[in-house]
Amino acid sequence: MQQEGLPPPAVASFRLNLRRLLEGERGLLAEDAIRPLAELPGAEGLEPHRRAGVEALRRTAVVKLNGGLGTSMGLDRAKSLLEVRGGLSFLDLIARQVLALRREVGAAVPLLLMDSFHTAEDAARVLASYPELARHDVPLTFLQHRVPKVDATTLAPASSPSEPGLGWCPPGHGDLYTALGSSGVLDALLDAGIEYAFISNADNLGAVVDPAILGFMADEGVDFLLEAALRTAADRKGGHLCRLKEGRLALRESAQCAAEDEEAFQDVSRHHFFNTNNLWLRLPALADALAAHGGFLPLPTLVNRKTLDPRDPSSPAVYQLETAAGSAISLFERAAAVQVPRRRFSPVKNTDDLLAVRSDAYELGADWRLTLAPDRSSPPVVSLDSRFFKIIDRFEARFPWGPPSLLRCDSLTVEGDITFGARIIVEGDTVVRSERPTTIPDGTVLNGDLIL
Repeated sequence: MQQEGLPPPAVASFRLNLRRLLEGERGLLAEDAIRPLAELPGAEGLEPHRRAGVEALRRTAVVKLNGGLGTSMGLDRAKSLLEVRGGLSFLDLIARQVLALRREVGAAVPLLLMDSFHTAEDAARVLASYPELARHDVPLTFLQHRVPKVDATTLAPASSPSEPGLGWCPPGHGDLYTALGSSGVLDALLDAGIEYAFISNADNLGAVVDPAILGFMADEGVDFLLEAALRTAADRKGGHLCRLKEGRLALRESAQCAAEDEEAFQDVSRHHFFNTNNLWLRLPALADALAAHGGFLPLPTLVNRKTLDPRDPSSPAVYQLETAAGSAISLFERAAAVQVPRRRFSPVKNTDDLLAVRSDAYELGADWRLTLAPDRSSPPVVSLDSRFFKIIDRFEARFPWGPPSLLRCDSLTVEGDITFGARIIVEGDTVVRSERPTTIPDGTVLNGDLIL
């Protein structure tokens, strides 16, 4: 890392995570070391704070985490370049959301993308189409650091002589704080009079600035705020919010759960809230925390087991040492969480999610925000046969006329090589099966268990 010119805080952060791995520390958070959260303040009750939030918007930046490649969908470019609606990508919509916010506020709210070394060039090409986003005092992008993959057998740096880049990986979005500091972006924001930052994933188009939440943060003197939503059965394997025995809030990821605690971890009636990764930061407090810890935040280490070449499951096993941005909630004394409606959480992790957000189950508003249709309280649960739909090119080929209507769909399961015609409507809980390549005729209404 030093030979590659990575800054000392990034090296120190990796050194801490590596030491934990070498010493056998798994970063587990046991069930008996935490307390479940019975309730959180609801975002709908924060309207009295809206005026303070509108005033604070002039001192707020929007930060999007744009490091994902979408390799699970067969992509070798930034996932945020995928088309969402009408030829517009995630990045197009993000740019337009911020420009709409600027018109509303009457101030040049900064937009910043944290890119990885895989996505920076892709993002720059899209942003070049929106020159009005640029500010002279704050950059549009900054780079997430990179760290070595660790050989799972030798615990030495993993390497691939034919493809040296395979030996490196991003260190998770918890690197946000180190990258803001070491890049000089944090100082630039503070010098420009920016006090707050709203942070969210680039693939979550429901995450836009809410002045009521910002006003609550300003009025209550909160330094770190996390937006949480109610877990459903579909969220049971993901992380959850809890409280440590000493009282501080904590984020518990699946990698921090021991096997014996798995049942309690997945019990959504016990652990009610998951992290949307929509985060709010008071930047002077972040600057103080970085200064206190040598330029990085000592977040829990997440050990992800992968293969050196993600495209080749037979390549050597490696560890990728990562951290999660939301886990910083435990490090700030003045931290809080609020419960937000599901419409603020519409991530796209795979083609199942992509079909849902492209469908009429979501609406694109005048402010370029993508949210659930008014009649829906949760998104449709989509499960497409991975043999035929997992890779983006195969997925696109099977929806040549675009997505079916999912407005009245609770769940859609597709088993087999099935191509969808035009103007198809899916209702209720639908399962479609076929043992041979099949095309569903135009205008078909699907409902129930169907064998084609």
